[in-house]
Amino acid sequence: MNTGRLFMILSRLLGFFKIIRPINSIMLGLAILVGILISSKNIFSISFSNFFFAFFSGFALTGSAMVINDYFDLDIDLINEPNRPLPSGLIKPKEALIYSIVLSILGLISSFFNGLNTLIIASIAWVIMMLYSSIGKRMGFIGNIMVSFCIALPFIYGGVLVSNLTPSLLFSLLAFLSNTGREITKGIVDVEGDKKQGIRTIAVLYGVKNAVNLSILLYLSAVISSLLPILLKYVTFWYIPFVLFTDLGLIYISIKLYKDNSRENSRKMKNLVLFCMLSGLIGFALGSIL
Repeated sequence: MNTGRLFMILSRLLGFFKIIRPINSIMLGLAILVGILISSKNIFSISFSNFFFAFFSGFALTGSAMVINDYFDLDIDLINEPNRPLPSGLIKPKEALIYSIVLSILGLISSFFNGLNTLIIASIAWVIMMLYSSIGKRMGFIGNIMVSFCIALPFIYGGVLVSNLTPSLLFSLLAFLSNTGREITKGIVDVEGDKKQGIRTIAVLYGVKNAVNLSILLYLSAVISSLLPILLKYVTFWYIPFVLFTDLGLIYISIKLYKDNSRENSRKMKNLVLFCMLSGLIGFALGSIL
């Protein structure tokens, strides 16, 4: 095999890896595990297979959603994100569609191995994700809510798996608020392409400044909601340092967006939100088991 062909194969494999947004997919899988940890009264009663199938179902279904989203967004990404695997030509649209279907099937089967209730939760999330990618994104703020609902569902999945829902609902609230803020910030990044495609985001309908203000309101609401698990004594001390990093990060993002609502700065800030959410996930997990 010559060097050029090997490089092309490796590039395509990397494209199939990148298109599932591995950080997002891993975080959703971890969110389910955290939902289990914070809701479980006896962590040792949960088998390794429960953890594995829970994580993999979240990972695969999120990956499927990322792929189908890029499939439907191909025309938009040719303007906004031309270097992504699909608009760059690294992956063909038909290949992306098949890839999404395979990941969907694997994710739903994995959720079924944890019981009928978790399959129902996973199926609801899958339907919402597909609806969002096909029609929901053009609905602007409603589409943002759909995405954030799917981000919050993994915690609920974990609570349903161990039949103890209340703690996981608190953490799902924090995820819902911070991710909705992130989705609105993404609308600022994509405002140019969204205008041309008729996508009714907050930034398109009401202007970038109003989108920034709403994002900030949601980030700060997430900061306030992060105090509830402490006040209700659902977590130990180990929750505090990681969630403190999350809260300080969200406050920092809010300040930076308020001072500079340019496309480039908004892109940096919406990426930074992911790391804040990841730190929160770690804090939720450690505060539940230590």
